[in-house]
Amino acid sequence: MTVYVERNINMIRLDKFLSEMGLGTRSEVKKLIKTGQIAINGTVAAKPETKVDTDADEVSVNGRIVKYQRYEYYLFNKPSGCVSATCDNVHDTVMDYITDAVHDDLFPVGRLDIDTEGLLLITNDGALSHELLSPSKHVAKTYYARIDGEVTLDDIIRFKEGIDIGEEKPTKPAELVIKKSGSVSEIELTITEGKFHQVKRMFEALGKRVIYLKRISMGPLKLPDDLKTGTYRALTQAETDMLMQIKSGK
Repeated sequence: MTVYVERNINMIRLDKFLSEMGLGTRSEVKKLIKTGQIAINGTVAAKPETKVDTDADEVSVNGRIVKYQRYEYYLFNKPSGCVSATCDNVHDTVMDYITDAVHDDLFPVGRLDIDTEGLLLITNDGALSHELLSPSKHVAKTYYARIDGEVTLDDIIRFKEGIDIGEEKPTKPAELVIKKSGSVSEIELTITEGKFHQVKRMFEALGKRVIYLKRISMGPLKLPDDLKTGTYRALTQAETDMLMQIKSGK
């Protein structure tokens, strides 16, 4: 199991602070410092190696205060055809769509199959990622799907009881809601696990096939109706606050 350790990065070099906040490359921000354009707590900074307390010190550029942003959080509506990875030699990755991030260490929280669309959280907050993905936390994930085959009330019961998908234990109870039943059914399914191809395998175990899959929520995050496929936005303060409650174990 991967253990994420919070780094104590309160104290960092001034040039690193400025470059991470998008003021330029290390060499560019050194020129800003050299020409007296940078101040720390109202005093003009003289050296790029000066240590800055990101929580306590006030850094300004030509009088404009620059706040340090340690973590970034983006809500991404993943399209089909890209992989949930930071790099890939064959396919486009979800990170190829994130074009204006401040930090270069962002990653997707969890994964969606290459042909699955929908909500994906992009961040550089490893501790939060661990809390959201930990099996012991039972963070709910809801999917919309179109199914080749008629989904019945009996299927609702079977999903609630757990489905044998060929592993040591059946899946944990899942909530299946039928939106439309017929030769092609439409459903919403809420699960609290993240097994490989889980939604597809659960329906296959019942003799049905998922022909379209989209994640519409993860924990407190909901996929906005106006967030087009292939686009992203920063989380709102309210969304971030809800995630911080999960991160803190509340």
